[in-house]
Amino acid sequence: MNVREAIVDIASTEDLLERALKLSGLVTTLFADVGFSLVVVGGSAVEFYTEGGYMSGDIDFCRREIAHIPLRLAQEVMAKLGATGGPRSWRVCGLFVDLLGLLENESASPMRTVETPYGIVKLAPRELVLVERVLAAYYPQPSAEALKTAKQMMACSLEDPLMNWMEVERLADLSDFKVLRELRLLKTEVENG
Repeated sequence: MNVREAIVDIASTEDLLERALKLSGLVTTLFADVGFSLVVVGGSAVEFYTEGGYMSGDIDFCRREIAHIPLRLAQEVMAKLGATGGPRSWRVCGLFVDLLGLLENESASPMRTVETPYGIVKLAPRELVLVERVLAAYYPQPSAEALKTAKQMMACSLEDPLMNWMEVERLADLSDFKVLRELRLLKTEVENG
């Protein structure tokens, strides 16, 4: 793969969702080439699951390996993309790319994958992302903006035949989240339109 040609293509992609997906694929591939598996998490995962219904403005990655990514290595990988900034947050093709650390994944559900022209992107499990959005909608303080995002995530999750609702409820009931009641109310509200 010619990285320079990929960057030209990504930078010229007008649709922000498509640009973010392509860039995620390229970043994932380059880090895999040096031995690190990345997963898209948080608002960036919401962005991809909702197909742009929610736009975060950045791409958040966590690593799957216990070993940390040496900062110099991360800088060298991102330099191949012409990125500026660092050592954990860069600007590339008009988007921010953030390396957040080790993946925290309480879900038993599988990662979802998205194939891009520049590599396969792994997304945090949809079930986990939904429960995290419900938590953010109500705690530490209720947030209208976060609630809107949680509703978008709920709506697209209701349309996914692979969604494991037993796992969603299990996660929501964990002491890490404690939002089972809120999740059920939100699900009912979104189902009833």
